[in-house]
Amino acid sequence: MSQHLPPSRPPRAAQQQHTIEQFGEQRSDPYAWLRDPDWRAAMLDPSRLQEDIRSYLEAENSYTEAVLRGQKDLRERLFSELRGRIKEADSSVPEPDGYYEYYTRYREGGQHPLICRRKAGMGEQFEEILLDGDAEASGYDYFDIGECVHSDDHRYLAFAIDTTGAESYTIRIKDLFSGELLSDSIEQARGDIVWSSRSDTILYTVLDDSHRPRWVYRHRIGDNSRHDTLVYEERDAGFFVNLGRTESRRFLLIETHDHTTSEVHVAPAEVPEAGFRCLIPRQKDVEYSVTDCGEHWLILTNHNAEDFRIVSAELGGEAATEWDELVAHRSGVLIHDMLLFSDYLVRLESEDALPRIVIRGLEDGLEHTVEFSEQAYALALDPGLEFDTSILRFKYSSLTTPTQVFDYDMDTGERELRKEQQIPSGHDPSDYVAKRVNAYSPDGEMVPVSLLYRADLTPGPDTPVLLSGYGAYGISQPAGFSPHRFSLVDRGFVFAIAHVRGGKERGFRWYREGKLLAKQNTFSDYVACAEHLIESGYTSAGKLIVHGGSAGGMLVGAVLNQRPELFGAAVADVPFVDVLNTMSDPTLPLTPPEWPEWGNPIEDEQAYRNISSYSPYENVCAQEYPPLLVTAGVSDPRVTYWEPAKWVARLRALKTDDNPLLLWTHMSSGHSGPGGRFDYLHEVALRFAFLLWVFGRCD
Repeated sequence: MSQHLPPSRPPRAAQQQHTIEQFGEQRSDPYAWLRDPDWRAAMLDPSRLQEDIRSYLEAENSYTEAVLRGQKDLRERLFSELRGRIKEADSSVPEPDGYYEYYTRYREGGQHPLICRRKAGMGEQFEEILLDGDAEASGYDYFDIGECVHSDDHRYLAFAIDTTGAESYTIRIKDLFSGELLSDSIEQARGDIVWSSRSDTILYTVLDDSHRPRWVYRHRIGDNSRHDTLVYEERDAGFFVNLGRTESRRFLLIETHDHTTSEVHVAPAEVPEAGFRCLIPRQKDVEYSVTDCGEHWLILTNHNAEDFRIVSAELGGEAATEWDELVAHRSGVLIHDMLLFSDYLVRLESEDALPRIVIRGLEDGLEHTVEFSEQAYALALDPGLEFDTSILRFKYSSLTTPTQVFDYDMDTGERELRKEQQIPSGHDPSDYVAKRVNAYSPDGEMVPVSLLYRADLTPGPDTPVLLSGYGAYGISQPAGFSPHRFSLVDRGFVFAIAHVRGGKERGFRWYREGKLLAKQNTFSDYVACAEHLIESGYTSAGKLIVHGGSAGGMLVGAVLNQRPELFGAAVADVPFVDVLNTMSDPTLPLTPPEWPEWGNPIEDEQAYRNISSYSPYENVCAQEYPPLLVTAGVSDPRVTYWEPAKWVARLRALKTDDNPLLLWTHMSSGHSGPGGRFDYLHEVALRFAFLLWVFGRCD
């Protein structure tokens, strides 16, 4: 690809002697110096990043800009296109809660949401702006609103803001009756907030020095946060802590979990001082969630039910053992979630990579399913704010259908479309084809692939195909709508999703067979999808783009090492590529909680050797790699910036081609990139301009 020779020499990271020994083996990590010794401080305040590291990252950014300088006009056009698909003055469907309706909206040109309410049934002229995100963001390079929760009596709003991208939040409380921002201020919080039903107390989680949510505190309005009461401490470094509240609002929840095990503690919402009790003690590889239904707990669990079942237990009984089965386990039918109303139990489940909504009457036990007709689509339940209602709200989209918000009357079965995502620049679903095809992995497993392309395109050997993959943590990739994709699709690209093992598209087994010692299945599945698209005539080797982010970036790195000849380009967003070193360092934020996913290479030699076999950084070798764009964030607590930086440095030193290798690091944001809804589009435009340049389609 000599036509893509860069205009200047790329930065070359210095190599420094650094040797690591594990299980009698030594390995060299010459780019370990890119990890700032005081990385925690640099994550929270990027100005404190060590100067030699900063200089290298900035040199990489300058090089990326130099290489893509000729695409400046294209990037600007792409940004305008992307922004043109966003309705700027937009609003969510109001959520009723008693005599108020709550909603978010954006003003024309606004980057951040406005949190609003009005009296139920009243018009826009009665709007109260509770929190102005644009005003709050003023003066910050990065800004994000986390939880934003009003009290039961509608008087107070507790909200969390992050001004670094490091996901360390400050919690504030506003008196909505007076408009006063109270002096209450809580630092280094995770962002979870729940109110007691008395409306004078909140619970919140606090991060430890490893950036792990470890403590739950109780705060009473008006008190100094230094005097807040410790409610719960999670002593297992491998567990996270989340807060919740049951749909009836009767109980507060402390939910602790890693990727395979969970435990729930409950307390009455009206008396949070009464203390929390553990509902079911944690048991390895058993997950559960709970809600209350009259005098019973409803428990969604995988105990003796790999794809989950729903059981009930008396509130005052032994919830750990005395169960009545409500919804039985069905192999291959995964129950993702349940949502309780006063008269109905709703569950979201999936089978063969297709989700569905099932509604069950609590009184008669009769069930019915909400039907959808497209081959591939995405569904999400909206928990809402009211318990005693027959209205279920959910969101639906597909690869061609913009997001629709429906209110479904569970009494009558009537469905009302409340909102459809508007594309101001225009969108006609009939202009596109969305379909599902199947590939076969080497072990015979059928792997679904979702496809999107223009109806007037006949894909062939010259067609570029962007094949996205993830395959980790049991997170499925939904076949939902994204307006951004059409900037490539309308230029003759095919967009595809490889539903590889490691997600849960085909049940919990799909996840189990794509983790730990079976991790290679994720990469083999992806390669099988790529080869199927080639063999079926959708594209050809050298026209495929491998794309993934975070743990999906690991997939990118692994398949590039294993089968680079298949791909004409690659994009890795904040990629988790230094797997062996990260999993061998328990001081990093996510390492102990991640061991159930990847294995513990500190104590388990088999895990060490397995991770060593695929970890992208360790397996870079002297071979040709396709053009590659990599992104990172200095404030990223999930994939620390030095992982992609080290990977790029090693690739530069070892690869044998002249193809462009670009690293773009956000110097003041984290895992999710820039905080504003338009700022993020600049990164999308950068990514697409890179791909259009590589494939000679810079129109």
